[in-house]
Amino acid sequence: MPRVRFAPEGWIFTIPVIIFAAVALLLQWYIAAIIIGLLAAFLINFFRDPHRRGSERHIDVLSPADGTVVQIKDVPEGSVWPGLTKQVSIFMSVFDVHVNRAPISGKIVHYRYNEGKKLAAMVEKSSSENEQNLIVVEDARGHRVAFKQIAGLLARRIVFDKKEGDEVVRGERIGMIKFGSRVDIFFPPDVKLRVNLRDKVKVALTVLAEIGE
Repeated sequence: MPRVRFAPEGWIFTIPVIIFAAVALLLQWYIAAIIIGLLAAFLINFFRDPHRRGSERHIDVLSPADGTVVQIKDVPEGSVWPGLTKQVSIFMSVFDVHVNRAPISGKIVHYRYNEGKKLAAMVEKSSSENEQNLIVVEDARGHRVAFKQIAGLLARRIVFDKKEGDEVVRGERIGMIKFGSRVDIFFPPDVKLRVNLRDKVKVALTVLAEIGE
């Protein structure tokens, strides 16, 4: 069985909880030890970072997040990025992997952080009003996709490990969102979508769409 990696951002939360659980056990506070131990197990599960290897076809766009497809819609031209008018939204529950990965290989041509609210990630307004990062990636053929890391009601920090101008490889880790969140991804209007509403998707594994030829 392959070893599941652990996101380093999780140690600051997990190590103190493990220590508290061990102390409670040593003091024979068994009920407290069980409760704290369950919290530690939840954190270990939440911050897991499994190795995924999805499609390597140049036309395939992989999911940048684990979760459930909660919205597929058209958006006005230029409202997010010129030429990108098709939106797919993925809701990430606290039980999903929260590490985000690059959907395509290419260059990050735009990155912007916006402060915002902490609306529940299932609410449509969260896409425009919540704290978020916007990342636009252009592949070697000139095709572009954009995606937003959006903080949810419980999210406390959005992590983005790259910067504008960096090259990324499809499936490469680019960051994570801590504790409940949403990722929106935007495509050109002629994209061929491969997912439907309520589909469960896996980061760096599920093909969301085919772009170009």
